[in-house]
Formats: sequence, structure tokens, C-alpha cells
Amino acid sequence: MDANAADAVRVLDGNICRALVGKPEVVRLAIVALLARGHLLIEDVPGVGKTTLAQALARSLGLAFQRIQFTSDLLPSDILGVSVFDPRKSEFEFKPGPIFANIILADEINRTTPKTQSSLLEAMNESQVSLDHHTYRLPQPFMVLATQNPLEYHGTHPLPESQMDRFLLRIRIGYPDESYERQILRGAGAAALEGLQPVLDAAAVLSLQTQTDAVQVEESLLGYVMAIVQATRMHTALALGVSPRGSLALVQAAKALALIDGRRYCVPDDIKTLAVPAFAHRVLLRARWEQSVGESPDGEHIIREILRGVPVPR
Repeated sequence: MDANAADAVRVLDGNICRALVGKPEVVRLAIVALLARGHLLIEDVPGVGKTTLAQALARSLGLAFQRIQFTSDLLPSDILGVSVFDPRKSEFEFKPGPIFANIILADEINRTTPKTQSSLLEAMNESQVSLDHHTYRLPQPFMVLATQNPLEYHGTHPLPESQMDRFLLRIRIGYPDESYERQILRGAGAAALEGLQPVLDAAAVLSLQTQTDAVQVEESLLGYVMAIVQATRMHTALALGVSPRGSLALVQAAKALALIDGRRYCVPDDIKTLAVPAFAHRVLLRARWEQSVGESPDGEHIIREILRGVPVPR
């Protein structure tokens, strides 16, 4: 790995951590998603810093940022844009929507209708928007950070599996430790966010993404990934295992983590660290399956169980 790249990642990490106090692992995973050209689903209760993370990332990169508040009456055209007739030119002119930015915060994405949710699919998968028989490329780099509250479901529309599969990682921020929360009460974080200056630009991010692609993954590690994936597809608790898109997501995320750690190659710990955030939201539990002890597990529990049972390559 280029020394300049290592320094750039370290500076970016430190800059974001000034705003999101006490959550270095969360910031690390957000940078993994960015370098892997992926999108991030932040699933947590209100007030723990989901919006702060998105804003700090955008400000640290000096990129165009748009926050879209998802509501029940939001329409696809409110996100993608609309063609408006120009009488002077006697033709329709496309007016781009907020999706035409580098960093998109899709706030409370599960509060809008499935039709509006699906308007993001092409943008997230192909970095483009197709409207009125025209295709418009989105600016690069492009990343969606979506938030949702996992505990409050009144008036929400759960994301379908096809949409969940578009997110490279799903993370939870959680409450800060007491010492860090005291710092937040004293004003740490909020003041830092307002004063954040860009430490990288678009060209630097694209260069880091290219370097991520070049990170080596040995055949033994690909076999390790496939063993984990096959275990999800055969697990009795799961009605739906990890898709090939999920396998690719884990490998690409592992490459990004290796780059962040200053390596040109992946190691088993990269896979183990990222398997839960990359896979847990892609599996679907059987409705009535329970453990023998009577507990109802979630996807994260099942993935951790699978990791304990799959031999690690040496």
C-alpha cells in the first residue's frame, strides 16, 4: 500500500472521529463502505449520531451532500428529479433531484412507500438514473447512507430483501460510554462538526477506491468466504441465505479493511470482522424457528454461530 494512502485514511478517520465521539469502529466501517464503493445502512434508535456520521463524512471529503427526509408522501420524482417543459425552447428540460450529489443521507428510509424506496435501486446499484428514456450518470464518488429505527414500526414500510441486498454493510452505532457521553454533554462533537474542514477530495477518494480493487485475496480466503456463504444457505434457521452479491460485498469490504490497515493483501481476520455487518441483513429467518433453549435469534446471532463453526484457513 502506498504510504500516502495510509496517511490519507488515517487523517480521514481522525477527522470524522472528532465529530462522532467515542465510536472509532463505526467510523472505520463507514470508511470501509466508502472505499469499497458501497452503501451503508445505519440501523439504530434516534439521537445516537447517525446524521452526524453522514455529515462528518461529507464535510471531511468536501463533497456535495444532500439529506433526504423520507416521509409517507415522498415521491420518486422528489428524489430523482423531473422533466419540466421549457416554452422558450419548446422542449422538456431535466431538473435533477437531490440524488445527484456525492454523499446522500436517506433519513428514515423505511418511512416512505415501497415505490419511492425502489427509486433508489438503480442509483445504488449502477450509479445512474434512468428517466424519460434518458440515462443520467451520478457524480463520483457516490454513496448512500440510509438510516432507520429498528424499534419503532408505526407507519413504516420495511425494506424488501432486494433493497437490503444493495447495502454493503449494516451497522449499529449504539449509546456512547459514560466518559464519552460526558464529553458530548460538554459540547464535544457538535462544535467539531461545525468546524470540520475537508481533508480529502473526490480525486483522492477515487484513487483509494482503485487501490482497494488491487488488494490481493488468496484462494484459501475465497474458499473461506464460500464456506460461510454455503453455511447460511443450508442453515435450518434461515429461509434465505447470502446471495452472490453478498459474497462479492464481503470480499470487497475485506479489501477495503486491508487497505485501511496498510496491507496489500487480505487476512482471515478481515473476513471475520466484516462477516456480520456484511451478511446479517441479507439473510431471512424462518418465521417459527427457535433455538432449543427457547430463544429467538436474529441474523447477527446466526452469522456469529456460523463463524464459530467454519474452519479458518491457515
